[in-house]
Amino acid sequence: MIEKTIGEIEAKIHSESISDNRRRELLQLLARLKTEIATRDQQNLKPLKSSVEELRSSVEGFEKSHPKLVQIVNSISNTLSNLGI
Repeated sequence: MIEKTIGEIEAKIHSESISDNRRRELLQLLARLKTEIATRDQQNLKPLKSSVEELRSSVEGFEKSHPKLVQIVNSISNTLSNLGI
């Protein structure tokens, strides 16, 4: 969504009648903004990946310690899904 908004801003900058210096300055600022957003997104993925791995491990542990319960819940889920619920 942010990338779309930045793209729209870039298109608007290109379509407006502003000086070349001002246009260049604005485009450089947007480029810096893109870089900052990409860096932030990469940093936010590290904790997310770690959390997903911890969740996966917890689920596997629960499945091993409660296999019958997991089987029953899966059966209920499948039945409801087949009914369109």
